[in-house]
Amino acid sequence: MAQAQDQDLVDRFETFFRRYYSDKVGDLARNYPRDQKSLRVDWADLYQFDADLADDYLRHPDRHQDAAEQALVNYDLPIDVTLGQAHVRVRNIAEATDIRALRSEHLNTFVAVQGIVRKATEVRPKIEQAVFVCQRCNYETQVPQSDSGFQEPYQCESCERQGPFKLDPEKSEFIDAQKLRIQENPEGLAGGETPENIDVHVEDDLTGRVTPGDHVTATGALRLDQSEGSNESPIFDVYMEGNYVEIEDEQFEDMEITPEDKEAIIEISQRPGIYEDMVDSIAPSIYGHRQAKLAMLLQLFSGVTKHLPDGSRIRGDLHMLLIGDPGTGKSQLLAYVQNIAPRSVYTSGKGSSSAGLTAAAVRDDFGDGQQWTLEAGALVLADQGIAAVDELDKMAADDRSAMHEALEQQSISVSKAGINATLKSRCSLLGAANPKYGRFDQYEPIGEQIDLEPALISRFDLIFTVADQPDPEEDAKLAQHILQTNYAGELHTQREHLPSANYTEDEVAAQTDEVAPEIDAELLRKYIAYARRNVYPAMSEEARQAIEEFYVDLRAEGADEDAPVPVTARKLEALVRLAEASARVRLSDTVEKEDAEKVIAIVRSCLEAIGVDPETGEFDADVVETGTSKSQRDRIKNLKALIEDIEDDFEEGAPVEEVLQRAEDAGTERGKAEHEIEKLKKQGEVYEPSNGHLRTT
Repeated sequence: MAQAQDQDLVDRFETFFRRYYSDKVGDLARNYPRDQKSLRVDWADLYQFDADLADDYLRHPDRHQDAAEQALVNYDLPIDVTLGQAHVRVRNIAEATDIRALRSEHLNTFVAVQGIVRKATEVRPKIEQAVFVCQRCNYETQVPQSDSGFQEPYQCESCERQGPFKLDPEKSEFIDAQKLRIQENPEGLAGGETPENIDVHVEDDLTGRVTPGDHVTATGALRLDQSEGSNESPIFDVYMEGNYVEIEDEQFEDMEITPEDKEAIIEISQRPGIYEDMVDSIAPSIYGHRQAKLAMLLQLFSGVTKHLPDGSRIRGDLHMLLIGDPGTGKSQLLAYVQNIAPRSVYTSGKGSSSAGLTAAAVRDDFGDGQQWTLEAGALVLADQGIAAVDELDKMAADDRSAMHEALEQQSISVSKAGINATLKSRCSLLGAANPKYGRFDQYEPIGEQIDLEPALISRFDLIFTVADQPDPEEDAKLAQHILQTNYAGELHTQREHLPSANYTEDEVAAQTDEVAPEIDAELLRKYIAYARRNVYPAMSEEARQAIEEFYVDLRAEGADEDAPVPVTARKLEALVRLAEASARVRLSDTVEKEDAEKVIAIVRSCLEAIGVDPETGEFDADVVETGTSKSQRDRIKNLKALIEDIEDDFEEGAPVEEVLQRAEDAGTERGKAEHEIEKLKKQGEVYEPSNGHLRTT
């Protein structure tokens, strides 16, 4: 009876293939097995053909998978073609199951999960049919293998002795196998939840197709991992027997946006004060920093990533750095942006290494302890989203250098433990750091107080300084804001926990409305996702003209021979990205002149804060790009020349006092000259042969 049912099942699949997939079966027959080993079937097509058959496939995947593959073997094909080892891969099933929602009821059913590939082992051969040779009588015994462990014959069927046996690899059958660890997408998690993961075992043509950091949808049957269950414990692990793994398209994320959400998004986009409303929705509990909040908003929306005909790519993601005094709310701003961003990863510089940020080669039980596997780091997991890195200045310099490639090329090249790979890290970086001595010194140039490598700083599109200067008027506003925020929180908490609270719901609402975001956080997340998925603005002629004029006029300030270079082409690209993000905020397909003017004001403000040589008052790109302004370079050059002139006149080298006196006569302040001499000594360009004397190297 069961055989008749199975034959009926095979016939139904054969009919389905003839009706829906005859061309694709023909393509498979032509390319099998060199270029193609599988027939990809859309579950929706199966459902359209026979809803009961499609639903039964999800409930009893083993029986239906065997029947589908038998139907391929039975299919009428040219006489010299057989599809005996071909696979049927089913994709796009009705809905994916969250990894954390997998339960015992899902065991041995067909499910789909979505997530990020966190680890992937190397592709290794796995034995399917083992042929053993008896060492006493040379009789060959065939033993089918399963996932529960390597099986040897109990005894020889010919001489009936219990071995010894030797595996014959040439006559045994092997198949490629790989293990993937898939972790939940961060955008689906509530704040503070630890992402869960599941191991997916893939075989044959599914192996070697994905790398850590890829966003995938995996379909397959959920199994018990019996090798993990010990005799003492009744608890088992589960894994997925992968049937198909699909790499997601390069879209921002898969947040579901309902027609009602879309209506609300369109309504917000048409508000006249949309930028003000958006800024009011970013960390409303933190007072001020409106320009930095606007810039963070533009970073969330991001510019447009361009793909040119020659295959090159121009990044659209914006990188931003906040440098400020302690207690100015930098970390809170980062945490808020991380919660708003539909895809984000937060990490602290003090607790991060270069491997944790980029990728680590690990040897653990996931790879059977014998082989190295690649584990994706924070910048890879933030692909297509935002990486928020707090306490950037506390990170070791070697670890920070790992970020250079990720920021500019948006990829991470790994050569570790014999693994050579390039991982994607197409993310925006939002960093926060304290000044060199913990707090800004108003008498020192800001450029010298940023304790980060110039090569790293130059990759940030915008750098904001947040100084904490006492100001009675501003301090009063800040105090009122913080007290109001806390008071609203107190009333809300009291009303929630004490049924006999003295405050009515309306009184609590009136207080909390004052510190509530203008646009609900969940709706703002959907708004950002919608804009990034559907809006790709192009620059209008007026906007291009405005950006070009600003850039050219700024560069013209450095046209004189002795003038510093005011700004580099990197800032021009930053302006374009910011202007595109500004148009996306309005859901506009055109970057207007107003967008250009808005972002020019932001960039000018950032340049005035850190891109000005404090000695000359002129814009100088080298303050950030190299860490040394032109006036400093000239002073260092002159001091070095001065030491070279004087050192030959004295047996022990140039006396420091003489050098300082001559520098003062030439117009260099004594304190600055002493500072530059110390710098030259640190760099090894000048040394002290004896106390109080200098020589050049």
